[in-house]
Amino acid sequence: MTQQANDTTKLSRRDFLKLGVGALSALALLEVGGASLMFLQPRSLDGEFGGQVIAGLVESFPVGSVVEFTDGRFYLIHAPDGGFLAVYRRCTHLGCTVSWEPEQNRFFCPCHASSFDIVGDVENPPAPRALDTFPITIDAGQVVVDTATIQTRDNFAPDQLVYA
Repeated sequence: MTQQANDTTKLSRRDFLKLGVGALSALALLEVGGASLMFLQPRSLDGEFGGQVIAGLVESFPVGSVVEFTDGRFYLIHAPDGGFLAVYRRCTHLGCTVSWEPEQNRFFCPCHASSFDIVGDVENPPAPRALDTFPITIDAGQVVVDTATIQTRDNFAPDQLVYA
């Protein structure tokens, strides 16, 4: 009887391979599932587009300046009257990236030649409306831009400026 019990505990080569393939398949499935969960999780976007961007101290932006924040996808404008405005780099026509042209004092879209003045109002169509903006807060002398909230607008209004 010990001989028969010993034979039943032996693992055949076929059963061993089935067990090995099953274990490797389960491991591969766990890895794919884990990678999928990590891909679907939101990431922290502090300092990047879709989160809070600390632009810098109020004093570090000269009046009348336009500073590009590439990671935040916006331009920070310090208007001549001292107010701040953060405009989205995306053209309101077809979504191309606008660039700031300091020699012409305008934003320019290379796709269809739309241009915008220093506060983002349309100067040359086909763009249908002014550049979108992001909310700004001044916290302890720091300019903070919330790129998670896009504010659409038809044109510029002075109440869109934020003052320190």
